[in-house]
Amino acid sequence: SSFGQTTATGLSAMMEGSISHDAVTRFLTNSEYTSKHLWQQVKPTIRDIENEDGVLIFDDTIQAKPHTKENETNCWHYDHTTNTAVKGINLLNFLYHCEGVSIPIAFHIVTKPICYSDISTRKTKRKATITKNQLLRDMVDTACHNQVKFRYVLMDSWFTSKQTLKHIRKKDKHVIAALKSNRLIALNLQDKKQSRYQRIDEIGLPDKKAMTGYLKDYPHEVVFIRQVFTNKDGSLGVLYLVCTDSQLPADKIMSLYEKRWAIEVFHKSLKQNASLAKSPAHSKRAMHNHVFLSICATVKLECLKLTTKLNHFALKAKLLVAASKAAFDELTLLRAA
Repeated sequence: SSFGQTTATGLSAMMEGSISHDAVTRFLTNSEYTSKHLWQQVKPTIRDIENEDGVLIFDDTIQAKPHTKENETNCWHYDHTTNTAVKGINLLNFLYHCEGVSIPIAFHIVTKPICYSDISTRKTKRKATITKNQLLRDMVDTACHNQVKFRYVLMDSWFTSKQTLKHIRKKDKHVIAALKSNRLIALNLQDKKQSRYQRIDEIGLPDKKAMTGYLKDYPHEVVFIRQVFTNKDGSLGVLYLVCTDSQLPADKIMSLYEKRWAIEVFHKSLKQNASLAKSPAHSKRAMHNHVFLSICATVKLECLKLTTKLNHFALKAKLLVAASKAAFDELTLLRAA
């Protein structure tokens, strides 16, 4: 990770001119690198680590860039972690997690090319041409086409639309996901047939016990679990889970869903160790390619983790110590001159 902006001239200087800054600029602007190129990079690693117990984790993150000029890539997005609108880049990631190793196999940068006037506020806003749930379904299709070995897709409550659940089940895969507290469910077939649905937070599910039932507008039986946990501030929180595999016990469902945390770790490393926010680029293509390169850098850190047994932040600390030693040695030489 760079201390300042990651620039073409900075990279050229570090490489002592073996790569010109013009070559870096051409790389960033001539072609756009996409999920297809990412798959070509990570495919050998995936083939080495994959097995049938692997999981795919889908989530998005927003890299705030409040001082960069607004365009269809760097624009306003709703951040559900803070319940506020944030100006920045909204990145969707599809992470393959198996045996403690996390490798992204697909990504998508949300763009909002359509401008419209909000009637209530009379402000100009932007919107995308495709929903995140549709993008998730497309990524699942691609993973199946690429014959990635996995059984479950893990995701947050924002992506559990009925169309997405049906789509993944048609691929003979299962979903373990969080549910919003207002999701309507029925705990038996009779209530489902008579459309007697209730909010999941009003039914009184037992804590950490699997209860079979039905989601509204989803035809198959599923498993519901309620988890009560303590937040950092001491307050109590409640998490509702749904699993489309009705044969899976509660403890297994909860342990599998805990693996979803791997994508939060990936996003943290992407931002803090791979300079996601530090590109001075303003064009759409250069911004997108910088994101692609940051993802590739995080993959390299994950591969180094396998060989060194050090996590991403320990690797960064080790590199910084080595850089400090080199800087001190250079300073000593300058003093002696």
